[in-house]
Amino acid sequence: MEMRDDQKSYACPAPGDASDGLRGLSPAAARASLRGTLLTQTSSNAMHIGALRPQQEWMGDLVRSNDTFVRSLPILVGGASLLAVLLNRTVSGIAAVADASSSQSRTDILTLSLSVTDILAGLVWLSIRPKSISPVVPRGVECKRVGTGVSSSALRELLWAWDSLTSTTCCKSLVVVYGGVCVLQIGVAACSPEDGNAVTVDAQRFMQGSLHKNAMESKKQSFLANLALYPGRSELPFLPANMQALILQPIGDKGIGIIGGHTIRGFTNVDQAWIAMVEDKLDATLSKS
Repeated sequence: MEMRDDQKSYACPAPGDASDGLRGLSPAAARASLRGTLLTQTSSNAMHIGALRPQQEWMGDLVRSNDTFVRSLPILVGGASLLAVLLNRTVSGIAAVADASSSQSRTDILTLSLSVTDILAGLVWLSIRPKSISPVVPRGVECKRVGTGVSSSALRELLWAWDSLTSTTCCKSLVVVYGGVCVLQIGVAACSPEDGNAVTVDAQRFMQGSLHKNAMESKKQSFLANLALYPGRSELPFLPANMQALILQPIGDKGIGIIGGHTIRGFTNVDQAWIAMVEDKLDATLSKS
């Protein structure tokens, strides 16, 4: 099936099937409904967590707001202990030379060792800081390609899915492969060095790769939280080189959705559940078209 570049702007309404609880809802409203369902299913755990959350949040906020001071605490404690030992030996008149037969000298040596350990621990805490994670701007070109054999109802469903993902998650690219062909490529795509256009999705080549085979065999969603760390990244030449995260979501037995995000670990648990429900809707539509 050939692909066509579609430059028209499409409305993205939820297609009409009154029996489907998600249809007719805006993406934000549908996602809110999903969030409520997930919270209801985990009510017992939520009650337990809710009892601990005020204290945990208070302590976490305190540490975050005084990060440098907290990391310096071991240095302050170790330095104070070191000075206290030296002051104690000076004031008490104990000889500066350690005497192994003296219990006071043995205690001071142990205290000095612990003080130095505290100081070194504080230096390590100050030198090691968590790397901040922030969204990136995908390097590529905007693309909207639709399979020529896609019906109008299926197209509306696909564009609704795209609108819902971009408005509620960190999704920046979406590719849908169904029935062995690419039915939709939309969002930011890799730029071809030859003509500057978006790189076309080679569905057959992608389906022969390990990413597609593993996802379809498991029939479960696959979340690559940091895409740069996975060797299978080379199987996705149509995505921008700096795409940060990826979700591979099987669409029934015939297709797969490839959702690229612009933030490392940017897809939350609720996002992943929402994506799974959206792909179920796509399967129901595409299987009839």
